[in-house]
Amino acid sequence: MPEIPIAEEVAEMDLAVETRDPVAYGLARMRHSAAHLMAEAVQEIFPDAKFAIGPAIEHGFYYDIDLPRSLTPDDLADIEKRMGEHRKRAEPFERRGISRQDALLQFGDNPYKVELIEGFPDGEEITTYRQGNFLDLCRGPHVETTADIGPFKLQSVAGAYWRGDERRPMLQRIYGTAWPTQEELDDHLHRLEEAQRRDHRRLGRELDLFSVSEEIGAGLILWHPRGAMIRYLVEQYEQREQLARGYDLVYTPHIASAKIYERSGHLETYAENMYSPISIEEQDYYLKPMNCPGHIMIYKSQVRSYRDLPIRLAELGTVYRYERSGTLHGMLRVRGFTQDDSHIFCTPDQIGTEVEGVIDLAEHMAATFGYEFKTYLATRPEKAIGDEATWERATDALRQAMERRGLSFEVDAGGGAFYGPKIDIKWVDALGREWTGPTIQVDFNLPERFDVQYIAEDGERHRVAMIHRTLLGSMERFVGGLIEHYAGNFPAWLAPVQVMIVPIADGQIEFATAVRARLVAAGLRVEVDGSSNRMQQKIRAAQLQKVPYMLVIGKREMESGHVAVRLRSGEDLGAMAIEDFLSRIQPVIDAKMLTLTTEAVD
Repeated sequence: MPEIPIAEEVAEMDLAVETRDPVAYGLARMRHSAAHLMAEAVQEIFPDAKFAIGPAIEHGFYYDIDLPRSLTPDDLADIEKRMGEHRKRAEPFERRGISRQDALLQFGDNPYKVELIEGFPDGEEITTYRQGNFLDLCRGPHVETTADIGPFKLQSVAGAYWRGDERRPMLQRIYGTAWPTQEELDDHLHRLEEAQRRDHRRLGRELDLFSVSEEIGAGLILWHPRGAMIRYLVEQYEQREQLARGYDLVYTPHIASAKIYERSGHLETYAENMYSPISIEEQDYYLKPMNCPGHIMIYKSQVRSYRDLPIRLAELGTVYRYERSGTLHGMLRVRGFTQDDSHIFCTPDQIGTEVEGVIDLAEHMAATFGYEFKTYLATRPEKAIGDEATWERATDALRQAMERRGLSFEVDAGGGAFYGPKIDIKWVDALGREWTGPTIQVDFNLPERFDVQYIAEDGERHRVAMIHRTLLGSMERFVGGLIEHYAGNFPAWLAPVQVMIVPIADGQIEFATAVRARLVAAGLRVEVDGSSNRMQQKIRAAQLQKVPYMLVIGKREMESGHVAVRLRSGEDLGAMAIEDFLSRIQPVIDAKMLTLTTEAVD
């Protein structure tokens, strides 16, 4: 029996109330109905199936089901066929309210439904929906009949623990998607194919960028030389940009005493995301989940004057946060990652200027890496420290900074960190997907908890305002996102190997080696393919490795001191002198151009 992979977390659509977007609401209602249509077909094939939950999600639907055996691709085809038959029958969705007692009698042989029923608050209405021979415990709503469900496609089966709890039964989750028209369904499936082609896990293996070893531990990334070079280039560029904008670089330990996390509030509000303590000489230490306390201690190491402010401390700090094994996803969801963290200590009057400065830097980084972006204002979450007045003050500071910059933004209600509200800037990649990018948080709570002060002009001590900031976020997630954004075709300045030299025969290897030395001296990353493969095989290998430039050297090129230049796209630029080649590509690299140019740059 094949093993079922663990499913990733998915966000369920809330259909209890109509959303502000009637189109999104209509899609979610249809997809919820498609989940019931799928369950009806599954019940025909497996009469003893026990159904758990079947919600609509962002681009489709799923149903978690307890089945007597693992499903196969042939099963999905059969289920999909039966769904089509039931849709043609235009079976109405019939709603009925029932008592708790009747619900327990009706679904008494299904432990998942019984658990749901017993968890309903007293007095809450319990409803069922029936279409055809399928009856389900459900709040709804649904479309009128099965004929109102648009074109659909079943996509995959994955494992999912009941209620996301690893100690509970493993169910089979069937994923599907549904759209109003066949054209929209086809377009969505095409985007999925393109996303699969760009999957950073596949490209990471093919391009030898990174790996994950179960012997090292799940969710811990091993950076291979080529992947490490990409990360190094990203980090070096970012560090130079930060230094130019008045940041100071710092480093803090990977572990810290439990005392500091008690004071910061992490153990109060964030403990479920932290790893178990390490006992050292009868004192508890924790792997750090965030860099904030360390930066505060650096600030507090001496008395600060208003003349010293703002102080901008930046660190590429590695942090550790617990993630369930079922949620881990290549480089995008990991347990240990390096974050480009910064904390700005300033006076309250400086908050607006500092937040705007971070926004400016974030916009610059987005342009450099070729991203569009969207902006969100994330407000107070349910679990938070500090009073509401302090939160409102911090939220207003962020809102006003965005308004002064002319940024349009959406409000993410309850999406702030436990210690303060934040601006979330999401990168929008080549497929229109949003990735976590810069975050900017104004915090008055930690300065109060740690009594972080400065001497003001009046000679008195005042508390600083503190701005938490990341630009690219996790290096693991950012590089994973870059792999998918570029589909592995990194711009020349980021490519781990910029030039592959292809000698046609062994007689040209010595000259190829000399050409490499000249290019390396000019600061390029160059390899020579000295294998016994034929020229076309070598060129193909370089293209598969997505090397931007290939220099082919045969007997004629060696005699003339030239190289035949090709792009990874297959375009042939012809023969040219080494210095001419350098004059073409060095400006492309120096300007961090996102595409390869075929024109000489003056």
